[in-house]
Amino acid sequence: MSRLGSICMVAGAVTVAGAALAADEAKNQTIPNFARTANTGWVLDRAIGTDDLQPIPGGGPGPVVFDKAHPYVPNGNGVQPTYRVADLNNPILQDWVKPAMKKANDEVIAGKVPFRARERCWPVGVPGFDNYSLVEPFYFYQMKNEVVVINQGGPEIRHIYLNVSHSKNVKPSWYGESVGHYENGDTLVIDTIGQNDKTYVDNYRTPHTTQIHVVERWKLSPDYKYINVEVYVEDPGAFTTPWKAMQRWRLDENAPILTVPCNENNGDFFNHDLVPLAEAKKPDF
Repeated sequence: MSRLGSICMVAGAVTVAGAALAADEAKNQTIPNFARTANTGWVLDRAIGTDDLQPIPGGGPGPVVFDKAHPYVPNGNGVQPTYRVADLNNPILQDWVKPAMKKANDEVIAGKVPFRARERCWPVGVPGFDNYSLVEPFYFYQMKNEVVVINQGGPEIRHIYLNVSHSKNVKPSWYGESVGHYENGDTLVIDTIGQNDKTYVDNYRTPHTTQIHVVERWKLSPDYKYINVEVYVEDPGAFTTPWKAMQRWRLDENAPILTVPCNENNGDFFNHDLVPLAEAKKPDF
């Protein structure tokens, strides 16, 4: 079954899932409802300023951001956008990751279009999922034992299994194994292990290894207008220390889920020698 077919099946179940969630809420007020209607979507909050992971206020080890000599300007702000050039002075980076990142930086500075998973239809992994797209909404389908989260732009689909432990032997995959639980009536906590090493942790092409461990906290604001995302990342194979980051999603109350084909929409129309589009050699079912 195609990923678009999977979306149709999940979206078709939203009414049933929503009713089940409402019943659960009546019994247990610790479950935040991230999707009160079928048209409830969440988009990255432009007030944050960018579709990147952001440092946590107060300092401490944080994510890779742009090189100050080459500021990143996202599209849609009324000014000429730029491509990302990573700040390689971030102390979280182990030495072995820097040559490939410098090569990518040099190519951008020379005028080449860099790789970004969203623009080439590749799975983005975790924590890249938390800032996958500036314009394509996220949708939540909350069920008793699982939360399915879709970003329309791939489409990208994540499965978060509730109130269970990690498997003993997790086979590495694009999104790994995510298990979660609700906290404090407003937060979904997700623990992810078992990712392959084919994705990047951000839009700056920062690599990771299969040792990566990510904990996300998606917290619904009291006014229901935002989901505040906090991310904890550790990977002794790629980073010198664990680090934290944040992002924020804004409510879009009129965002019916659309069919958005990715591969058919992202050809190399201007011959920029882009990374090939994603192509499955065998079905994933």
